Amino acid sequence: MGLDEVYNKIGGYKDQMVEMQKELCARPAISPASGGEGEFDKAEYIKTRLNWMGFDSLKEYDAKDPKAKNGIRPNLVAKLKGGSSEKTIWMMTHMDVVPPGDLKAWHTDPYKAVVKEGKIYGRGTTDNQQDLVASIYAVKAIRDLGIVPPYDIGLAIVADEETGSKYGLSHLLKVYPGFKKEDLILVPDFPTPDGSLIEVAEKSIMWLKFVVKGKTAHASMPEKGINANRVSSQLIYKLDKMLHGGYPKKNKLFDPPASTFEPTKREANVPNVNTIPGEDVFYWDCRVLPAYNLKEIFSRIEEETRRVEKEFNVSVSIEKVMFDQAAPPTPKDAPVVNSLRKAVKGVYGVDTRTVGIGGGTVAAYFRREGFDAAVWGKSDETEHQPNEYCVIENMVNDAKVMATMMVRP
Repeated sequence: MGLDEVYNKIGGYKDQMVEMQKELCARPAISPASGGEGEFDKAEYIKTRLNWMGFDSLKEYDAKDPKAKNGIRPNLVAKLKGGSSEKTIWMMTHMDVVPPGDLKAWHTDPYKAVVKEGKIYGRGTTDNQQDLVASIYAVKAIRDLGIVPPYDIGLAIVADEETGSKYGLSHLLKVYPGFKKEDLILVPDFPTPDGSLIEVAEKSIMWLKFVVKGKTAHASMPEKGINANRVSSQLIYKLDKMLHGGYPKKNKLFDPPASTFEPTKREANVPNVNTIPGEDVFYWDCRVLPAYNLKEIFSRIEEETRRVEKEFNVSVSIEKVMFDQAAPPTPKDAPVVNSLRKAVKGVYGVDTRTVGIGGGTVAAYFRREGFDAAVWGKSDETEHQPNEYCVIENMVNDAKVMATMMVRP
């Protein structure tokens, strides 16, 4: 049986896929950390669909969260048996969505999906319901056609991707024993307008908070105080020079290709002009190439900070707001990357290239455990925005990409 029959079958599901999007949209799965109840209702609905479609197994791996509905954050694993259990072709999507934000900026109700001009408008329709639905219907097509895929197929549908994955993939990797080094793992959650980019690597992320404590005084008598603002400025200058001079490597996989070190947020210090601030707080955002070790960089930052403390007779505390050493990258020629390349080319006619990104993705959890994972997607990049929408054609074609990987890995 050829791929054309699979593609035609998936195309025939378009209306069902749209209806499933509407049902998912009506069950907002917002993390308790963002003011919601979690994914319980959404997971219950998804389980009914998976059971109806006849997966060979469906198991739930709950993470306890007392702030969530019924005290749990559900994670689902559905499997379809293939000709060999030597490895599994995985599609990993997430149920949770971000809050809608300013409702006045929406043209429609974010939780009532509206279909218009080939698009589905609503919160979560792209991130990540487009590919959650696509993965389910890719398997349905294979099953309905009676195709026995060469290897097992797995869907991992997780919680908590938007707020750190503690109750999602991080939890699942601890309690589910079924992932193997030989598996092909696709995380369809890296939106690009033409679907030409495959994410295989990430930079390390280090966010630091500096609190400089000097001595408050009247601005007309600066000798009686220690200006924390001035000391912060000196420290920022010295750190900026040290970091950019000390870590110059470049990697063309990333854009930008170098590590970035940016002083960003600064908290208010004094409310009036004529007071010397006795405390000043600023933050630093560092996105570091995987070739460098964050602990070593942080050690040098501490050394420079201690020198500034002595020079200006102040105290400076440094808090690690985020400290995430990059996971090992997925090789450019990993089986999952090669399989995805062929599938995207066959469905979309697009030549893909591998890239690294400055932000973090949930694939890092797989990579840290030694599993190769590729991150990919095709959308108009409306995720997290008001009037988020999914292009229906993309949803259907993404299902074809996934089915291709399942049938012709």
